[in-house]
Amino acid sequence: MRLIEIRLLEGPNVYRLEPVVKVEVAIGRRRSWYGRREPEAHALVRLGATVPAAAWPEPVAAMVAWTRRLRADHDEGGGPVAVHRSSDPGHWIVTWPWRGEGRAQAITEAAFALAAARGAPPARAASRAKGASPAPSRDSRLGRWHDRIAAADTAPPPWIRDAERRLPVISISGTNGKTTTTRLVSHILRAAGHHVGTTTSDGILIDEKLVEAGDWTGPVGAQDILRRSDIDLAVLETARGGIVLRGVGYESNEASILTNVTSDHLDLQGIHTLPELAEVKATICRMTRPDGRVILNADDRHVAAIGRRVRARVAFFSMAGDASPRVRRHLKRGGRAYLVRDGRLGEAEGPRWRPIARLSEVPITLGGIARHNVANALAAAGGARAMGASIAEVRQGLTSFQPSPGASPGRLNIFERDGQVVIVDFAHNEAGLEALLDVGRAIGPTAQLSAVVGTAGDRPDDTLRGMGRIAARRVDRLVIKETLQYLRGRTRQGVVGEIRAGARAGGWRREIPVYESETAALAGELDLARDAPGVLVLLCHEDRDGVFRLLEERGFSPLSTLDKVIAGTKNPSMPAPGRRRRPRGQRAR
Repeated sequence: MRLIEIRLLEGPNVYRLEPVVKVEVAIGRRRSWYGRREPEAHALVRLGATVPAAAWPEPVAAMVAWTRRLRADHDEGGGPVAVHRSSDPGHWIVTWPWRGEGRAQAITEAAFALAAARGAPPARAASRAKGASPAPSRDSRLGRWHDRIAAADTAPPPWIRDAERRLPVISISGTNGKTTTTRLVSHILRAAGHHVGTTTSDGILIDEKLVEAGDWTGPVGAQDILRRSDIDLAVLETARGGIVLRGVGYESNEASILTNVTSDHLDLQGIHTLPELAEVKATICRMTRPDGRVILNADDRHVAAIGRRVRARVAFFSMAGDASPRVRRHLKRGGRAYLVRDGRLGEAEGPRWRPIARLSEVPITLGGIARHNVANALAAAGGARAMGASIAEVRQGLTSFQPSPGASPGRLNIFERDGQVVIVDFAHNEAGLEALLDVGRAIGPTAQLSAVVGTAGDRPDDTLRGMGRIAARRVDRLVIKETLQYLRGRTRQGVVGEIRAGARAGGWRREIPVYESETAALAGELDLARDAPGVLVLLCHEDRDGVFRLLEERGFSPLSTLDKVIAGTKNPSMPAPGRRRRPRGQRAR
């Protein structure tokens, strides 16, 4: 038995809605995960499901037995020890609720060491005193462990309990769109008269003004907001990393939104498949209060399935609208959904329909061309309504929010100069790139579409190759930009090589230039496009401020309307996803 990690999760997590010790061990020979991102039913692993004792390997059973004994000896009770499967071959997870930080760590280390060295503990007689715990073992070989546990600190988990929380909370998670949706919900609630505290991957905002830059989507950012006295409502973006590594920083929320689950951050912390990723992100939905509301994407089967495992009322949002069997069933039962009907975003509840705004009135949707932002607007409408906003207040917020560098930096920011259009976006995976290229093609149906592609190095090979393959099939000119600050264990050649391999698999046969930075890529491509203006899509993760400065220096202006550059779009209210195009000069295979 090998110890993989001991982690003290400080709040709700995929295993339980309370702080737990997570111990991961491996048994048998070392093997790597290999399988499908969307496994068949027989291969599904439910991370939070408990494994019955009859199925525990002997070393795991021994560790559980020692954990139980040591917890009883040192009064670290409060909940049962449970065993879970990991999708990593031979890996097992043992969890139990903790009350004292140092003591829990010491008990866990002792239980593992004793199980590995001695197997299961011998049976012992219970204390004769009625109701008393058995006395600690007198075995001298255990003395050092008992001494260490007894001397450990007993600092409690730092999560914020409901009894301590004075602010209503809405939590937002998902693979794509969570920052945009978070900012949009904050804007709607701010327009409704609230003082709003917000956490995003860009920073902490108070009433939509940045007060602390950085990625604050983990428990520390949430706790910072929830302890403030100058706001009356919290809108919290909650990322996968914080949930997996530390847990959510507070006990429950009044509402939650899960935007979607697509391939991203896989093969990290033992999460390999989309159902597993959905289960992790669904933590914010499972912790939603019974009288609250969970807003789920009805078009994503992994997200929609979460509705069966939550305590709160469920509302769906859907781009398929009334064509979705899931939505039709939900409405027939009197449920609530957020849809587009006849070019209007609105709220359906049973047979009742409450229109909110026309797509043409909601800037972030670009008249419906930005389909992913139509979905984000529907999700945000549902979230704001769950937090008490009226239909009129939701309309006011949706129609006044601009996808500008100030209001939504790095999220579908569009710049124009003399017919040349540049789209700057944080897209960092296959689904995000697809959505961005849809917008680029809709803006310039006949113009040259160029893409500057790259992302962080901690994406698995299939994601990097998938991005290259998608770009190769969709664009007229493809270049790669390096993201050297975010190699995260890879070599720069490895990241570039995987994207190139994907592009070749997608049919690209020409040279793919590589730039060392986002600003170098932008400057070089703008120089090449002087005589042939078109649409340039730039995936921007590392130097957003530098990109914005360069565009300003080159005479580009942010656009709040696309009327002057959209040409040939026959139905801008709700276009279908962009058609895949072969690069110019490439023959069909």
